Amino acid sequence: MPRLARVGSPLWLLAGLAAITALLASGSGLPHPHGTAGMAIAAQRVTLAGQLLVAKDELRDPRFVHSVIYVVYHGATGAMGLIVNRPVGEAPLSELLEQAGLEGMGVKGKIRVHFGGPVEPRQGFVLHTADYKIEGTEVVKDGIAVTARPEILRAIGTGTGPRQSLFALGYAGWAPGQLEAEIKAGAWEIVPADEALIFDENADTKWERAMARRTIYL
Repeated sequence: MPRLARVGSPLWLLAGLAAITALLASGSGLPHPHGTAGMAIAAQRVTLAGQLLVAKDELRDPRFVHSVIYVVYHGATGAMGLIVNRPVGEAPLSELLEQAGLEGMGVKGKIRVHFGGPVEPRQGFVLHTADYKIEGTEVVKDGIAVTARPEILRAIGTGTGPRQSLFALGYAGWAPGQLEAEIKAGAWEIVPADEALIFDENADTKWERAMARRTIYL
């Protein structure tokens, strides 16, 4: 796995996921990575937040081939998720904090960096177990949360952070109705998510294991 001396400079982390949900609630929708915006398809009544999207073999977009995406938000105004099986390197936690404008002194260790998606590639997100919460943390479902404040990196580096975590740069986003259209077209499988699969460091087998959870209709 390649090692990153630095991961972007500066690294801008959002003040919290609330900024994203506010954008979605505004009706403008998130920037989307592929497909046509504003497809005239009614949003599903049941949210997919907290589920995994698993790319089918038919999805050949190189940004999403065999990707496994944890859905952080899904509603009538759009959807966003983080790819959990695309590690791209490692970075010192102290450097990440300094790039975010915070003091990195006394923070030790490195963190694995994942490609979270093609939208806003310098935005940092930590997907983690919900035993850790600060202002701006959003609990998604079943004990899984997301935090976009850089303070969580300090907590991880000092041993006071969440029990399990995954750091990603960028995210996958869909305009209203777009994800529903892609699912209908056969691009994605929807499968249950859990800690064991999300946070397992064996990224090479996540797609196969996630695909094995799909419902097969006879």
